[in-house]
Amino acid sequence: MFFGHPVLRKIRTLSAFQMIIVFYMFAVVVSTALLSLPIAYQEGVEVPFIDVLFTAVSAISVTGLTTVSTVDTFSTAGIFILAFVLQLGAVGVMAMGTFIWLILGKKIGLKERRLIMTDQNQTRFSGMVMLIKQLFIVLGIIECAGFLILGTYYLQYFPPSDAYLHGFFGTISAISNGGFDITGSSLMPFKDDYFVQFVNMLLIIFGAIGFPVLIEVKDYLFAKKDERKFIRFSLFTKLTTATFFILIVVGGIIIYLLDMKHFFAGRSWHESFFYALFQSITTRSAGLSTMDVSLLTEQNHLFMSFLMFIGASPSSTGGGIRTTTFALVVIFIITYVRSGQSIKLFKREVYQEDLLKAVTVLLVALVFVFVSLMSISIVEPFSIIEILFEVTSAFGTVGLSLGITSDLTSYSKVVLMILMFIGRIGIITFLFTFKNHKKQGNYRYPKEKIIIG
Repeated sequence: MFFGHPVLRKIRTLSAFQMIIVFYMFAVVVSTALLSLPIAYQEGVEVPFIDVLFTAVSAISVTGLTTVSTVDTFSTAGIFILAFVLQLGAVGVMAMGTFIWLILGKKIGLKERRLIMTDQNQTRFSGMVMLIKQLFIVLGIIECAGFLILGTYYLQYFPPSDAYLHGFFGTISAISNGGFDITGSSLMPFKDDYFVQFVNMLLIIFGAIGFPVLIEVKDYLFAKKDERKFIRFSLFTKLTTATFFILIVVGGIIIYLLDMKHFFAGRSWHESFFYALFQSITTRSAGLSTMDVSLLTEQNHLFMSFLMFIGASPSSTGGGIRTTTFALVVIFIITYVRSGQSIKLFKREVYQEDLLKAVTVLLVALVFVFVSLMSISIVEPFSIIEILFEVTSAFGTVGLSLGITSDLTSYSKVVLMILMFIGRIGIITFLFTFKNHKKQGNYRYPKEKIIIG
């Protein structure tokens, strides 16, 4: 499928994980080239290459951190190019390639199916092509609905052409959890418009909760009534949905409590409710905001950094360690303290391999964030909290910022680009690129206890 060209045949010997990284790097190169086109910019605007590259990486990783103002920098053509890159980053490079190949009527082989499985973070080899078909159907329906609803509603704010442009780009940015905006101040102009906020929150959730969850829910809703009782949601869907919404509720409550006597003081209950709820949802990976987050307390910045570090769900448009990783580690600790022998959830037992992956992802992510924090703090004059917020925002592919992104040095921008890239492809994919595929010897050494704690 993707290996007809002689140059591409050379990478056939790479593992699926290594190929995914190669394809995403290629996507970054193409995105950078597209965003470097003169037609992408407004007349008289010149952007340094490091900032073009930063924007491309931010868009392909659907992060939203940017060193330039989107509305003041890009032309209408540039906005459409940026929307295309966001869409590519949202569904995944392999999913987009598969979709194009299906349209052309080409056959998808075993190698390509394995790549799709890796890119979509799936565990089963079968049904990959059907997954991609359903993914595009579900996303297409949601995006069309979002575009029409927001575009039509924006007619009260903008002329018709601008209204539907805002509706189009806003929908792509929200469902991709991209965080880019063409208003110049995210969703702050709509801080009192709860309908716009509600639609955007729904789009963010649809993008961050995970494509397998959306597909299972779609199958349930469109099944006949007598067939629904035979439909069983997977453990992944149950755990993901429960963790996702618990984090939203708990996150919103804590965000409110930490600023109850500061930012939220003197505000009406509905203002406080929507501010806190939107910030809790946007830290899942979206990066859109209805307020200047720098006005919140440092305690809230620290807590929001924690939420961004967790990020969205697996097989979604978001980054971070993912909700299932966080849930499994927490449940494992509780189970261990209670002297449990295995993790049981929703009348199912969790594989030991999945638990090891969760612990590994958490530990490696902590190392990445700590090293990035230390390396950036050495060369930048900003506070540790400001840098931590930026680092976790990049790793979680969120895009929220305390306003320091454009003032960072080229070195710090490169560090953030690496974090955004790893946050998009996932810790497991990144680690497995270094996996030793040689067969291990069929022998074992004697075991010996080590003192822990």
